[in-house]
Amino acid sequence: MSTTLTQTKTSTDPSSANIFVNHNQQGEPPVINVTIRQDPLSVTLDGPAIFAVTVLLILGVHILQPVAAALAIGLAAGLLFIHNDYQNYLKLGPGGTPATFLGYVRINWLKVWACRDPFTPLPADPNVEPVAGILHKKPLPYRCGPRPKVVGIAPQRQVNQFGSRECYLALRRVLESHSNVNSEEVGLGTSCFEKHGLGLFARYPFNKTCQGEICHVHSSDHSMHMTLHPDDVKEVIEKGWGERHPLTSQCLLKMPVPKQFTMVYAPRSVDELKVVCQIIEAAGWWVTAKEMKLDVAAEI
Repeated sequence: MSTTLTQTKTSTDPSSANIFVNHNQQGEPPVINVTIRQDPLSVTLDGPAIFAVTVLLILGVHILQPVAAALAIGLAAGLLFIHNDYQNYLKLGPGGTPATFLGYVRINWLKVWACRDPFTPLPADPNVEPVAGILHKKPLPYRCGPRPKVVGIAPQRQVNQFGSRECYLALRRVLESHSNVNSEEVGLGTSCFEKHGLGLFARYPFNKTCQGEICHVHSSDHSMHMTLHPDDVKEVIEKGWGERHPLTSQCLLKMPVPKQFTMVYAPRSVDELKVVCQIIEAAGWWVTAKEMKLDVAAEI
């Protein structure tokens, strides 16, 4: 693997979300409070605006041909929709796609090929090695409550149930501690998939991912992405802990993520953090072909 693994601190683009930064104790990343919001398309007109729109419609019908008037109205509505959708794209914060209009266009092209049901696991692949996953040895408990609402493709984020900052910091400490103790096998760096956020990398990956990335955690909503064995993806989905990434659909188009790429929801409690760490261990096993054990108890 040809990459430099260094410890990094995650950040979020201030232009794309409401952000408040407070500095915490030494050694901890700064407190970043992000409001991830997706606004519906709405148009509010006051009295003068209603009068102006009415006059324009009357003049347009009389001056323009009916077809031209209809096209003009349709174009105006389309531009309003695109503007609103683009603003919602920016509000998701930084991710694997640039926060530009060209990035927005690329995402909408990929959206055509995205999977429509992220809760249906991929069919079993007889060519996968090893044949079975690892979570069957200790099955996951069911996650309490409904799933969080998830939007976007790249970035893909939760818009509710963000989890606690304490769990997020504890998760970072667990990953940092594991990297320090096992520095010959793994390292920390900026996520290769997202280009933002803290990632855990295998130095000698067995199953190919982006520069050996095992997982990464998002500073905005505290959710994660990781690559798992297909059996373990099924276990995570069925027990309510995550869902497939939209770009794991099987189509002729080459996707920028592995087909086992999975979103794992943000832990909301210490008990949920322990389960999430078990899923990260499964991701480490899949990428490295070696069992990985995280020392969770020492960091919570």
